Amino acid sequence: MYKLVVFALCVTATLAAIVACGEDPAASPSTGGTAAVASTPTVAEPPTPVPEATPTATATAAPTPGPAGQGGPQPSPEPATAAPTPTERSVQPTPTPTAVPAPTAELVTRSSMARDDTPDVPDADLASLVDGNSDFAFELYRSLSGNEGNLFFSPHSISTALAMAYAGARGETERQMADTLRFHLPQDHLHPAFNALDVSVDPPGPADASEEFRLNVANSAWGQTGFGFLPDYLDALAVNYGEEVRPVDFRNDAEAARSRINEWVAGETGDRILDLIPSGAVGEFTRLVLANTIYFKAAWLNTFDENATVERPFHLLDGTRRDVPMMRQRSNLRYASGDGYQAVELPYAGGAVAMTALVPDRGRFREFEESLSGSSLEAILDSLDRELVLLSMPRFETESAFSLSDTLADMGMPDAFSEQAADFSGMDGRSCQSRGDICLLISDVLHKAFVAVDEEGTEAAAATAVIISTTRAVEEPEPVELTIDRPFLFIIHHLETGAVLFLGRVLSP
Repeated sequence: MYKLVVFALCVTATLAAIVACGEDPAASPSTGGTAAVASTPTVAEPPTPVPEATPTATATAAPTPGPAGQGGPQPSPEPATAAPTPTERSVQPTPTPTAVPAPTAELVTRSSMARDDTPDVPDADLASLVDGNSDFAFELYRSLSGNEGNLFFSPHSISTALAMAYAGARGETERQMADTLRFHLPQDHLHPAFNALDVSVDPPGPADASEEFRLNVANSAWGQTGFGFLPDYLDALAVNYGEEVRPVDFRNDAEAARSRINEWVAGETGDRILDLIPSGAVGEFTRLVLANTIYFKAAWLNTFDENATVERPFHLLDGTRRDVPMMRQRSNLRYASGDGYQAVELPYAGGAVAMTALVPDRGRFREFEESLSGSSLEAILDSLDRELVLLSMPRFETESAFSLSDTLADMGMPDAFSEQAADFSGMDGRSCQSRGDICLLISDVLHKAFVAVDEEGTEAAAATAVIISTTRAVEEPEPVELTIDRPFLFIIHHLETGAVLFLGRVLSP
């Protein structure tokens, strides 16, 4: 089963581990109800941040946080006597809260909880998550493969970023996202499983400074200052994804917020992913951006001799050919061949990560591509055996960029993007199904990826941003109109004491 994890690493050259990057002030525990993102000295913001309109029901006691990873008020879970198998569908839509306490007077910047660096997750939960993520990866690949040219993306980055949004999904939106993303576990098992996968791949501690192997994965969440997020949702991000919501001001300075997020993405990816969020993608209605980045750079365990690289023909699908730099090596590698394909595994320095190349027979590329799935991949990986291989492969570099909103909607989760049907009430207590209410929906899912493969090794980076916006701005009351077109009196007075310093009238200005 863990071969599947290795493949996800090598195909995308990326994997999940969470690096918490915080720049918020000291935490303030929530006293119940909703929590609003506070302002900080580094954020341009209005003089007095005011939480958006929310239902006015007031809590009589602080809500008890749900299980780790649960995004909203939950019933007590059944004892986990047996984890669901990968083929079971155990997702149960989480009830939408019926009453949301008003924001507390103190604006809460952080969750009151810290990331669980040693999650105790059943092996069956981890296997279910990996299997589901792999199935989603190939479904998404098929949806994107109709585009012309090369294709490269990080399915794990996309799954992780959307999982952070899924923590706040409820009702039909939750069900559609679970089906589309192949999340087979209930919420209170899914998010700890993501955490466990990340921790097992990239354990907490100092980053690996080795020149031969680097793997850095990070999450971030950027919220509108003053917006009331439910404490349970903040806890889900903090405990399972290691991320506190960072305050920005989309409403009044969206461009500054966009620049901050893009700068963070560039810094986490060695400047390989630039301008992930293009101009205009966030604006005054944006309330939350959830981002994931992955950076990978590793040397081959057995490097190619640069002097052995020569120009050789590469045969294109249309029958034409072009000369490309072809690298060559003779090594003992894990290799397999089957009906219509050959496969070879190239390990990276350190032995923890590898690239597996899947090479369909000439004339059978489309057939092989369409048949590939998580289970067929697992069968191929299980069949690999060590052989002496004379390998030739091209040196290459490619970039991809996608807006995935339409693709994901077509794959089965349209409600998440709908102004009439989206239900992310696990984030702030409001659903778009409550007609006339202001509510949250996903306005875009943006992804960029880069990979370069040469004689020394591989460098790859990817980033995903899930942009969550309100359907409309908070409506302000109609102003009272006053036109001073007649005689009037006026005073000049001391505010603290009430002393009238000057008094006058204007009969004829």
